[in-house]
Amino acid sequence: MKQLVRAFFAFVCSIAALGCDQQGRFVEEAGLEKLSRGVSSEADVRLAMGRPDTVWEEEGGARTLEYPKGPSGVKTWMFDIDRAGTLKDWRQVLTAENFKRVTPGMSLDQVRRLLGRPRSTVQFQLKNEEVWDWLYEEGAGSRRLFNVHIDIDTRSVTRTSTSEDPDIRP
Repeated sequence: MKQLVRAFFAFVCSIAALGCDQQGRFVEEAGLEKLSRGVSSEADVRLAMGRPDTVWEEEGGARTLEYPKGPSGVKTWMFDIDRAGTLKDWRQVLTAENFKRVTPGMSLDQVRRLLGRPRSTVQFQLKNEEVWDWLYEEGAGSRRLFNVHIDIDTRSVTRTSTSEDPDIRP
């Protein structure tokens, strides 16, 4: 019986250790523990995180690497690389603060650069509207959709809304 308890304890400890870095701190995303701001290179980011979904070319030769974890994931990571190829910073962009920054009149490119690739896009021809959505986490384990409503003719944001995660069964 003691062997079974020890084996179970070892298993639980090994699972818990997978979510921590070498100093025992919780890791938000696999691969982040391998990176250091101001030290890691773009190649280090690509090695740790994989191939980016989108690479945004910035002014002065800087770049932003986009890593959406959807369609079922609730995070999108942006990594800022300076013109010398060094990692400046990274951030998870599916946040309430960023959602508030999406305003009527914004272009689709502005929304994409702010939030990354949407989980899905759906057109409603009779309403002359297209809706982009992102799955995000609201609180402890509660998932919702952030929706951006777009006028099909002008290709600009008309409004935003939130809705229940359609994959949650009552």
